[in-house]
Amino acid sequence: MANAIVIDGKKAAAKVIDAVKAAASVLAAETGVKTGLAVVIVGDDPASHTYVSAKGRMANDCGFNSIQHTLPAETTQDQLAKLVASLNEDPSIHGILVQLPLPQHLDADAIIQSIKPEKDVDGLHVVNAGKLATGDVTTGLISCTPAGAMLLVRSIHGKDLSGLNAVVIGRSNLFGKPMAQLLLNANATVTTAHSRTKDLSYVARAADILVAAVGRPEMVKANWIKPGATVIDVGINRIDASERSEGKSRLVGDVAYDEASEVAAAITPVPGGVGPMTIAMLMENTIIAAYRANGLTPELL
Repeated sequence: MANAIVIDGKKAAAKVIDAVKAAASVLAAETGVKTGLAVVIVGDDPASHTYVSAKGRMANDCGFNSIQHTLPAETTQDQLAKLVASLNEDPSIHGILVQLPLPQHLDADAIIQSIKPEKDVDGLHVVNAGKLATGDVTTGLISCTPAGAMLLVRSIHGKDLSGLNAVVIGRSNLFGKPMAQLLLNANATVTTAHSRTKDLSYVARAADILVAAVGRPEMVKANWIKPGATVIDVGINRIDASERSEGKSRLVGDVAYDEASEVAAAITPVPGGVGPMTIAMLMENTIIAAYRANGLTPELL
């Protein structure tokens, strides 16, 4: 079963972005509305700043009005809450994104839940999570990484997953739970597994679609994978690569890619798999929010 299909996240993300650009220009032409995305970052975490500038560049590329609010690390809860409240009330802003993690003295959940659900382009508000949990995938906004991972699953299996067993390793609110809901909604039979699952490798081996999101480098080995399964690797782990040269590191997923590729029929690489989808789905959520704010529905993938 060697030579698994490598699921190209960059290519899939580029298609999403093309559809978003087209929708943004249609909205501007027909209503005069420019899609607005506000990104809020607190403190000076270098990884967060890298992500935020990538999001800003992509938003500009899509033809959005992209606004960044950079706040000092010592910003108080009240100051941040006031900024979010003002963005909630600003009709030119359709999407609000507060970059996580926030500095430790801030209550991130209170801030996320204060964003209006219809502007919550990260899909983390309990209203959006609740809509997804009750099977409403049409009126809420879906968390970006699971939405992107689901698009990659569909690229292999189509929209209806009836009769397929899916196993999601990981139960976070950010990814594991919404991913399981999306798979369930597409008629898969879904098992959510995690660090407390008994005989995890045995459970994983039953999966036609195996999704790994545990944050442990190369934990999922070839003998965890059912021959011919589709493997979606959501992990991004930086490990030592000093064999290349002193102080070097490299990115790996939660799946031991080389050996897994010998068994799986299709697999996402790390990097270049699920990663590029996250920003693409953020742009998609923002255009959906802008259309809905104007009583419209965009033509998307």
